[in-house]
Amino acid sequence: MKRYVLIVAAGSGMRFSIEETKQFALIHGKPVLMHAFDAFSKANPDFHFVLVLSRTMIEQWKDLCKQHQFTTEHLIVEGGDSRLQSVKSGLNHIPEKMLVAIHDGVRPLVSKGVIEKGFKLAAITGSAIPAIRIDESVREIKGKTSISLNRQSLRLIQTPQFFHSSLIKKAYSGLTRTDFTDDASVYEEAGHKVTLFEGDRQNIKITWPEQLKQIEHLLK
Repeated sequence: MKRYVLIVAAGSGMRFSIEETKQFALIHGKPVLMHAFDAFSKANPDFHFVLVLSRTMIEQWKDLCKQHQFTTEHLIVEGGDSRLQSVKSGLNHIPEKMLVAIHDGVRPLVSKGVIEKGFKLAAITGSAIPAIRIDESVREIKGKTSISLNRQSLRLIQTPQFFHSSLIKKAYSGLTRTDFTDDASVYEEAGHKVTLFEGDRQNIKITWPEQLKQIEHLLK
């Protein structure tokens, strides 16, 4: 089966309080989004890429590609008003009976090990979701009070999330809810079992400006 990478980068990043959108912020002189592409290309140069951007970002991205001489072949798709809609738009351009990794464009440090293990596991089980253990104590807010949760039974979920393309496309086509925050939840809602595997703590999702310095250091 061919392997596709669907990179979702249509979000506006409201919590990222600098003028530049976080997917286009520079790390070592290159946009975050290009670093995400490079992580996959270094793992396997034969991946097929689909990139989802908001309408207002497409021309800026094309200009950045020219400016940075970025030549990785990819199809650009216009996203929707939410992440779920953007993923669904991207999946419309992924063929049936393939493997697909759905990845947040603001995670530039995904490792070759996670990519290879995810595709291998998804080929066997239908899905493969990277997850990491929680080291700190966790509490759930309930009204004006809170309760302690057992962190041993909790995991932080990352991307890329890997699937048989036919299964995840069908799951999205039948989606009626809008409150899911990741693709594994959509897959599970469709009646499929989610398979977790050990993720990577360095696979950071950029949410705050100060994380750029952290990722800049790790990329050295």
